[in-house]
Amino acid sequence: MKTLVTGCSGLIGNALIEHLFQQGHSIQCLQRNKGSEQNHLWATQTLPTNTENVFDTVIHLAGENVADGRWTAAKKEKILTSRIEGTRQLIDYISMLAQKPKVFLCASAIGYYGHSMDEIFNEDSPLGHGFLADVCHQWEKQTMRLSTMGIRTVNLRFGMVLSPKGGALHKMVPPFKVRLGGVLGDGQQFISWISIRDLVAIVDLIIKQPNIKGPVNVVSPIPTNNRILTETLGQILNRPTLFRIPRFLVKLLFGQMADEMLLCSTRVTPKVLLEADYNFQDQSLEAVLRYCLDSDT
Repeated sequence: MKTLVTGCSGLIGNALIEHLFQQGHSIQCLQRNKGSEQNHLWATQTLPTNTENVFDTVIHLAGENVADGRWTAAKKEKILTSRIEGTRQLIDYISMLAQKPKVFLCASAIGYYGHSMDEIFNEDSPLGHGFLADVCHQWEKQTMRLSTMGIRTVNLRFGMVLSPKGGALHKMVPPFKVRLGGVLGDGQQFISWISIRDLVAIVDLIIKQPNIKGPVNVVSPIPTNNRILTETLGQILNRPTLFRIPRFLVKLLFGQMADEMLLCSTRVTPKVLLEADYNFQDQSLEAVLRYCLDSDT
């Protein structure tokens, strides 16, 4: 199977390429355009012409990192534009292919659902409120064009990805190591997570199962909350969780990102995956954290 991947250098992209290569995929990474054409994001000249289709699958992961830096107006514009324009131009390229890929998997996020302390979201839940919800909505909306081309389309709504090679978890570790780790706000906000091992297996499953399409929540069936995550992390690192960082201080330090990521509660169930009888490998938060941090402890 021949697979085109964007966002190859990212945490998810790296893991997926390694896994899919082991499964027998031939991988082509689509890089950003480094030429003078600022309005042309992709170096499509490195790909086959429109008379040669070598892609069975397209996995689109590229987009500005939402957790890297404060959300200034310029940063928010980059977050949105990188996803909307990047997806539009990639689909423009696909539309020119004489033969189309069988499946297009596009990254999204559980930020689609917004915030709720009480509701349990699934793929049928309505769009939430806020900047991230709007970004996810517009990103997913771009992929609707693919249905007119007869391409099965899947929107991968990722939760927090737990990996031994980086990501949100590894940004949390340094404060703990100097005994400054603590609960954010009241710590009751739900966090829906997924281990990198399950993530790559889920993508593999989706590629192979032609009946799976539309939004898919890529999360563990066992969410946690900020307090449990913080206390478990502290135990593993042998650092007591002594501090609680007040809500106002989190908002002061991180601005809008605090409301929509750090203090936001999003309790999500992977309804589509459970109905597909996917057997999650990692369901123990403590075991996953130990696996991810083994080299650091």
